[in-house]
Amino acid sequence: MFKPVSCGSALVLMASFGINPGVFGYEQGDWIVRGGAAMVSPTEGSDAIDIAGLANLRGVSVDSDTQLGVTGTYMLRNRWGLELLLATPFEHDISVKGVGIDAGTSKQLPPTLIAQYYPRGGLPGWQPYVGMGVNYTVFFEESVSSELETALGVITEPVTGVTDPLAADLSLENSWGWSAHAGVDVPLNDKWSLNASVWYIDIDTTAKIKTDIATVKFDVEIDPWVYMLGVAYKF
Repeated sequence: MFKPVSCGSALVLMASFGINPGVFGYEQGDWIVRGGAAMVSPTEGSDAIDIAGLANLRGVSVDSDTQLGVTGTYMLRNRWGLELLLATPFEHDISVKGVGIDAGTSKQLPPTLIAQYYPRGGLPGWQPYVGMGVNYTVFFEESVSSELETALGVITEPVTGVTDPLAADLSLENSWGWSAHAGVDVPLNDKWSLNASVWYIDIDTTAKIKTDIATVKFDVEIDPWVYMLGVAYKF
């Protein structure tokens, strides 16, 4: 028959896994560094792409990528912290919707500054938190795939008279946007904890494809969810 676990027994069980909720709490002046695997999962939307009046494409899709994520938090008060999110560069494959064509790739860095609220500030045990802030996303090393250049050559044949691949350059404008954040630290001892966190980041950019025939611009809303699992260290 199942027997309920007493509070004392629960503490013994947690201690057997190295979890001691009685020696962990955040206070004013603490620094918390978190790191782990961070996955950017776009929920993108895109304008249709008008290729100089010769074709109209449905837009583009942007795939997910996982990199090393690192955050640093300074506790301004027992319940309030300020966090900066950093990561190694994320690289995303871009494809044309509806036609199965690889459009190219782009790398991006999404530094995000978040004001966090810790409802259990100063108390031992699990440390959930929520926050809001601002993001600045930097795009770089954009490239156009040979598959897209071949398709552009076919589309522009009425103008050029040939179907040779049409050389193209891709660029994405940097983006300012807001961000929401939630997470939890599960203590292992008075310094280390396990961490799970999620961000929603508003990333809107304008994409530009430049060729000798024309320059095409269209808006892309990437708006990713970012998930991170890792560890946290307090000092």
